[in-house]
Amino acid sequence: MPRDIHRIDTQLASFRHDVLSGLSRPRKALPPRWLYDDRGCELFEEITGLPEYYPTRTETAILADNAEEIAEFCGDDAVMLEYGAGAGIKTRIVIEALPSLRLYVPIDIAADFLQLTAERLAKRFPGLRTLPIAGDFTDDLHLPSSIPTTNRFGFFPGSTIGNLDPDEAASFLVRLRRHVGANGRCIIGVDLKKDVGTLIDAYDDSQGVTAAFNLNLLQRINRELGGTFTPSRFRHHAVWNEREGAIEMHLESMVPQTVAVAGRPFRFQTGETIHTESSRKYSVASFTALAAGTGWRCDRVWMDRERKFAVFGLV
Repeated sequence: MPRDIHRIDTQLASFRHDVLSGLSRPRKALPPRWLYDDRGCELFEEITGLPEYYPTRTETAILADNAEEIAEFCGDDAVMLEYGAGAGIKTRIVIEALPSLRLYVPIDIAADFLQLTAERLAKRFPGLRTLPIAGDFTDDLHLPSSIPTTNRFGFFPGSTIGNLDPDEAASFLVRLRRHVGANGRCIIGVDLKKDVGTLIDAYDDSQGVTAAFNLNLLQRINRELGGTFTPSRFRHHAVWNEREGAIEMHLESMVPQTVAVAGRPFRFQTGETIHTESSRKYSVASFTALAAGTGWRCDRVWMDRERKFAVFGLV
């Protein structure tokens, strides 16, 4: 069974700061990491099984089809650092292909969900050492000194890199290099550019699960920060931003209203939105250039036949 979770820090103060500063902006916006409380993680896992949401099944198929080559790329006696561990479905494919894996270190911001994932993987791989870390990998996260420093590789599936703006993505890749070391490696999933209709459908599904995922953020603010949001007065809205090359998720106010958070009032006009997430889409060339600018070299690229999604092997 996994050890107790190693907690990097308390998140409530950061959450409060981000919400109050984000709602104070002329164009209200909140960092997407706060979508992933335990309920948000559950809803996102439901999203990954929706017919419109192609990224998860496409990336999973890429990993399964190329598991042997990916294992060869990662090497023997390795230490696996996974950023944004989620439910661990894709993780199992990689672990199964690496029988000599020395240590698995899942890192996620949702501590309780992380514990469940670590326990499920421990049951499936009873001989595997695990060290779950509850922390924000988009911040300046420092790993425990107990983790072996040799043969490390990062695993960052799900195209979560697309949720970061260019500066944040570059900072994360620099931090990842520091974590794995000069001789370390990385497996990273990246969603590729495609027709806008397919993208909109993936982020605004017909069953309304993505809407529930987005609106759950307001319920989290109410619960943890004493907010007075009425979620039914907001609606989920997904739009393509051509200039940014990204799908954006927004929460749009349907009426004029004033909402309080931690005792501070915030005014919304009808149609005013809170920008909650951007999901940037890359070409193979543009992501290779981003990685190169942060000290990484693209050594392998695995893709599906329709070139919807790519898994990069960086060295």
